[in-house]
Amino acid sequence: MKFGKSVKVVAGLAAATLLLAGCGSGKSASSGSASSESTPAVSTAVPDTITAQVAYSGQNYNPLSTSSAIGMAGNWHVVEPLYTRQMDDFKIVSGLAKGEPKKISDTEYEITLRDGAKFSDGNPVTAKDVKSSFDRMMVEGSLFLPMLNFIQSVDVKSDNVVTFKLSRPYTLLKERLALVGIVPESMSDEDLQKMPIGSGPYKYTEITDLKVTFERNDNYNGEFKALSKNMVWNVAVDDTARVTAMQSGQNDIMENVPAKAFDTLKNSKSTLSKAQSFNQAFIMFNTKKAPFDKKEVRQAVFYGIDVETLIKNQLADQAEAATGFLPKSFKYYHKAKNVYTYNVDKAKKLLKDAGVKEGVEFTLYTTDHTWITELAPQVKNNLEALGFKVNIESMKSAALYPNIAAKPDYSMIMAPGDPSVFGNDPEILLNWWFGDNAWTQTRTFWKGSEGYNKLQEILTNASTMTDDKEREATWNDAMDLISEEVPLYPLFHRQLTTATRTGVFKDFKPTGTTGLYLLDQKLSK
Repeated sequence: MKFGKSVKVVAGLAAATLLLAGCGSGKSASSGSASSESTPAVSTAVPDTITAQVAYSGQNYNPLSTSSAIGMAGNWHVVEPLYTRQMDDFKIVSGLAKGEPKKISDTEYEITLRDGAKFSDGNPVTAKDVKSSFDRMMVEGSLFLPMLNFIQSVDVKSDNVVTFKLSRPYTLLKERLALVGIVPESMSDEDLQKMPIGSGPYKYTEITDLKVTFERNDNYNGEFKALSKNMVWNVAVDDTARVTAMQSGQNDIMENVPAKAFDTLKNSKSTLSKAQSFNQAFIMFNTKKAPFDKKEVRQAVFYGIDVETLIKNQLADQAEAATGFLPKSFKYYHKAKNVYTYNVDKAKKLLKDAGVKEGVEFTLYTTDHTWITELAPQVKNNLEALGFKVNIESMKSAALYPNIAAKPDYSMIMAPGDPSVFGNDPEILLNWWFGDNAWTQTRTFWKGSEGYNKLQEILTNASTMTDDKEREATWNDAMDLISEEVPLYPLFHRQLTTATRTGVFKDFKPTGTTGLYLLDQKLSK
């Protein structure tokens, strides 16, 4: 990647997640500082090393297939795409590419690689590596294929020049090329999953379930080198464990601070910073399973959940209720055709009109993230007030998606999500959950429905539009459709809070996305 001078630490997944205004992203001011009686730290716990507490775990670090928060975030530091998305303002800058794409025609472009670019093992980055990376990421069944399906072929023109042929004119080429991290053609998918090699400022030195370590990549010849020699990311999914570790003073930064720990960390030499994000709790339905095969029943669920009380009681007001697919802070925010405010009478009428009788029993499955499981009891109570009988079962994402969501007998899932790690425009965010991929094929089972087919048509039309206002209006139509069909939809968008050890970082500013982004971040001396 190329890492702009303005890139700061980004904390906050996935899956993966921003405060946008105008053409970039605005950020909130620091929400708090260490106690006035605390003595600010002037160095990190380990010299020339950033020590972090991260909130997500994962076992797939393959840049061509992972969507895990920790895998994505780690790879931002290690693997370069042709063009890089700066995570503090979401601007696209050069990564491995040397300059802009050279336009041959409306459907053909050439891209030249940076002179002397090498992987961290010392081998040169070649056009063959680029072609191989794209071919592997665009394999049938890939979650990323719907975001890249406008690419017809990737061909090697010379050792350092790649030709892209498109199936149709496409106006967001660089934004989509930023999705594909370039890795050595010689690396197997299995090796990439365990520990990928890249050409970025850092390289991995160890990856375990409990810790990820990095070292400065001395072969990196891009403009912005790593400003710390080492990084250590300690994995602590449990909120209490993460807070306790940060409170000990042996860590420099912690992502995903729970609201109940704000005062504790402020009083233990930590500074808290907030940013509004796309990060959300969503409700996902099996759209083939009665009674949730009817959109009116799915709508009733959203009208029946008291989101404002959830935000107040469980999130300490650190979120905003969804009034559209995107949060209000996003550049492309659009107030949805259907805004789901708490309305029990309306929910019951929708259920009655849909022929749903009281006593329908189902299990609400959730992931085991603490802030998600804390939402479940109230959601259960709200749904039972509508006449449902609800059981709750929580499990790790790694078990939930293959063992529950992929089977056609589940009814409803509540989970966290944040695909804004891939970009901030509606097309990419809608394609993540509603494109031709696992989400619609084997999770919501929404593919092939009338609403699905209409959405694909709208998004395809938008991708060919060169007039910004026309394209934005078309994206609004797509988001309105999703607000009506709701196969998967947010309850709210969270504010993400990051804790930093007071005095450790210079000019720290938070960005609302999942995972840590620590490039171009200076340590105090």
